[in-house]
Amino acid sequence: MVWAVFQGMSRRLHKARAIPSALGMAMVAALVLVAQPTGSANAQGAAGAAPKLGPSGLPLPRFVSLKAGRVNVRVGPGQGYKVSWVFTRSALPVEIVQEFDNWRRIRDSDGTEGWVFHSLLVGKRTAVVAPWQDGDPLPIRAAPNDTAEITAYLQPKVVSSVATCEGGWCRLVDKRFRGWIKQTNLWGVYPDEVID
Repeated sequence: MVWAVFQGMSRRLHKARAIPSALGMAMVAALVLVAQPTGSANAQGAAGAAPKLGPSGLPLPRFVSLKAGRVNVRVGPGQGYKVSWVFTRSALPVEIVQEFDNWRRIRDSDGTEGWVFHSLLVGKRTAVVAPWQDGDPLPIRAAPNDTAEITAYLQPKVVSSVATCEGGWCRLVDKRFRGWIKQTNLWGVYPDEVID
């Protein structure tokens, strides 16, 4: 059996202590009130319902991943807003919950939200293995079923590329392993979302 190494999710290089201007805070409050996200709804919408589209013409919410190895996350949609934290690793999955001009309001696996410039994101699908738990590793299987051979175990919080998802299972592809994991054990894909 193969054991995957724990991959920590270093995202907060520093916390900004600066207080945004009153005008900046008012603008952020207005944006939040006007376009309040509805949570982590399935990007494909309810059965038969069309997904909500953002100004870009793409569904909201939707999962993407970080393109750069250093991404400033701001308190508002613009370079004039203070940096609240910095992601220091590429390929982490984030959920876009709102769009404003060329800025995207994202949510990470901890539920923390902030604004990043659109070019720092990419449509490549990645996922975090069970970020809500600590401890026991989760099995990766040779086929998408509970009786298939276990080919690897992944620690919670490991990040991997998602190749496909179907029937409640997702195929992960990494330099060290390939295999299937239950979709409910991942953050970065919606329940029952089909990815091909």
